Amino acid sequence: MAGLTHGNRSAVTCQLRCANACFHPAPNVSSNPTFADIASAAVSRRSVLGVSGALALALVAGPQPPAQASGVAADAGDLARRRKGLRYTGIAPVAATVDALTVPSGFSWRPIIRWGDPILAGAPAFDATNQSAAAQAQQFGYNNDYTDIIVERGGRRGLLVCNHEYTNEGIMFPPTMDKTEAIETAWAAHGLSIVELTRRSRGGRWVYVQGGARNRRITLDTPFAVDGPAAGSPLLRTKADPTGRTVRGTMNNCSGGTTPWGTVVSGEENFNQYFVAGGTDAREKRYGLSATQDTRGWHTVDPRWDARTADFRNEPNRFGWIVEVDPEDPTSTPVKHTAMGRFKHEGANIIISRSGHAVAYMGDDERFDYVYKFVSKKRYDHSSSRRARRHNLHLLSEGDLFVAQFRGDGAADGVYDGTGEWIPLTKNGRSMVKGFSIEEVLVYTRLAADAAVGSNGQGPTKMDRPEDVQPSLATGKIYVACTNNTDRGKDGKPGPDEANPRNANKDGHVVEIIETSGDHTGTAFSWNLLLVCGDPKTAGTYFGGYQGPVAPISCPDNLAFDSAGDLWISTDGMPSTLKYNDGLFQVVLNGDERGKVTQFLAVPREAETCGPVIHDRDGSVFVAVQHPGEDGSWADQHSAFPDYTKVNAPGTFAGPRPTVVQVARGI
Repeated sequence: MAGLTHGNRSAVTCQLRCANACFHPAPNVSSNPTFADIASAAVSRRSVLGVSGALALALVAGPQPPAQASGVAADAGDLARRRKGLRYTGIAPVAATVDALTVPSGFSWRPIIRWGDPILAGAPAFDATNQSAAAQAQQFGYNNDYTDIIVERGGRRGLLVCNHEYTNEGIMFPPTMDKTEAIETAWAAHGLSIVELTRRSRGGRWVYVQGGARNRRITLDTPFAVDGPAAGSPLLRTKADPTGRTVRGTMNNCSGGTTPWGTVVSGEENFNQYFVAGGTDAREKRYGLSATQDTRGWHTVDPRWDARTADFRNEPNRFGWIVEVDPEDPTSTPVKHTAMGRFKHEGANIIISRSGHAVAYMGDDERFDYVYKFVSKKRYDHSSSRRARRHNLHLLSEGDLFVAQFRGDGAADGVYDGTGEWIPLTKNGRSMVKGFSIEEVLVYTRLAADAAVGSNGQGPTKMDRPEDVQPSLATGKIYVACTNNTDRGKDGKPGPDEANPRNANKDGHVVEIIETSGDHTGTAFSWNLLLVCGDPKTAGTYFGGYQGPVAPISCPDNLAFDSAGDLWISTDGMPSTLKYNDGLFQVVLNGDERGKVTQFLAVPREAETCGPVIHDRDGSVFVAVQHPGEDGSWADQHSAFPDYTKVNAPGTFAGPRPTVVQVARGI
C-alpha cells in the first residue's frame, strides 16, 4: 500500500480500519443519482455568482503557519471566542509531524483513561510485554471512538461510555506473542467500555474508578440479543445460533449516540474486513465481502469468521447493526436492532419529534452510499418512572426506515440548497421495496435502498461517505458530515462534476437538513451545504457564507453541539490533505458569523480526533484520541502519547496508547 493511498493517507489506517475499501470498486453500482450530480449546479453557480466573495475570503484568510504544541493563537483578534459558551482563543493548525496534544492558551489536558487501564475489580495493571485476552477483557479497550461523559445529579459522579473501533496488532503486541493469543486479545480489545467517574467538585478533573459497580467491558465474546422484524430470520441463523436471535459480540464500533432515555447506541461499521467469503454473490459484494480481506487471519482461530462454509455463511449478516447498551445495568443484555437496517453504520443520533416518536439519523460510511432515518412506532415516555424506562428501552425495536433523496432547486441564486424526500423502505412492519421481504430489506438494506424509488421516479442519492449525522436539539436541524470521496469524477466511477472544482472530494463537506414544518417524522425536507471544507485560500471552499478568516478544516467526521448551539467537528484525514494534525473545530451556525470555523485543539501525529463531548458550561471538552502513531511498529514507535515514556513496564508503555482526555483550565 505504500505510495498508493488516496491523498497520501496512511497505508496502515487504510488497511486496518476498512481493509483498503477505497482501492476496491465502490459497492454501490446502482444507477441512482450522486450527490455531486445534484449539488454540482448549486456549487458551480456559487463559483460563478459568488466569485468575488470567494476571492475576498481567500485573500483575507491567506496561509497560516503550523504551530508547535504550545497552543499558539491562529488569530487572537478574529478567532477568540466571544460568544456565549466556552471562552478560548483558537489555535493555529499544527504540523503533522508534531507528537503532542495542542490546546488553547490557558488550557491543559489530562488523560481520563488509556488503552489497557484496568477497569474491572481485580483486573491486572497493563503490561505491554505480557498481554493476554483474559487481562484485556478486564481493561479499557483499544482505539476509543464514540465517547460520552454522562454527568449524574450533583455533578461529582458520572459514567464514561466508549466504543473501541479496531486494533493495530503491529504496535500493540510484541512480535514474540503467540499468534492465537494475539488474535483473542484483539477480540477482547474491541467492543465498548463503561466506567464510573468521580471528581472533587463541579468543573474539576474527572478520574475513573476501578471496580466501579457499573464498570463493564463488552467484547467480541459478549452475547447480544437480536430484536425487530428480522430477529430469528433464516438469514441470521448459523450453526452456533440456529435460532438467529443471539449474536456473539460486536466489532468495528465507530460512532454512536446517547439516547434521551439514557442508553447508548453504537454503530457497527467496517465489519466485512474480518471475514473470508466467496465474494461472488451480489449480496456479499454489496457489503464489501471477499475472499481476500481477512488479513488478520481470524478464521484460523474461530470458524465463524469463514463465511465460505454453510455453517457460518450468515455470520456476516449478524454484524452491521445499531446496537444498544444500558450503561446503568451491567447485567443487562445489549441488543442489536434489526428494525434500523444493516449497513456500515457510522452511528445513530436520536431526537424526539413533536409527536413523541424517537427519530434516529444515520449515515452509511462508504463512497457513494446513503443517509437514512428511523422513526419509532411507539412514542417516548417522558416520565421518570421505571415503567417508562422499560417502555423506552424498546423504542428502537419497531418502526419505519427511510433513505434520503436530495434534489437541487435549480434556481440560479448562488446558494447551495435544494429539497429532498425520505423514501420509505419499511412501513408498519411491511416492506415498501418491490421484490424484497421485510427481512430482506433489513438484512440487505443497501440493496433495498438501491431498488427504492421516490415520488419522482428516482432513487436515493449517493453521498460522499456520510459519517456522523447529528440533529441539533436546539433548532431541530440535522447535520451530515461527508468525510471525503476522492473517487468523485474518476474515469469509470460515478458522479463527475466537471463544472465544480470539488469533483474529486478529498476534503469533504457538511450538509444541513431542515425537516419540512419541523416534522422529523415526515418525508419532505430542505437542505443546504453548511461547509465545503479545505484550505480557505483554495477555490471552491465555502464556509456558510462567512467572509472573514477561518481555520483550515478537512475530512469532517464526528459532530457534537455546545450549549450555545454551535457545531463542533472532529476530523479524520487532515495529515494527508492539508499536512496538519487532525483536530477539533467549532463552527458558528447562526447570525452574522454563520460558517466561522475556529480550531480548538489538535491531536498528536498520526492520530484521529474522535468522540467529542462539549461540556462548555462546566468548562471542559473531551476527545478520544484514536490511533496515535499508527504508522509505527513495535520496534519503531512513532508516538509516545500520552505517557511519553521510554520504558516498557507494568502500567507504562514506550509507545502510543489511545486515550480519552479532558481539556479544561487548571486541571
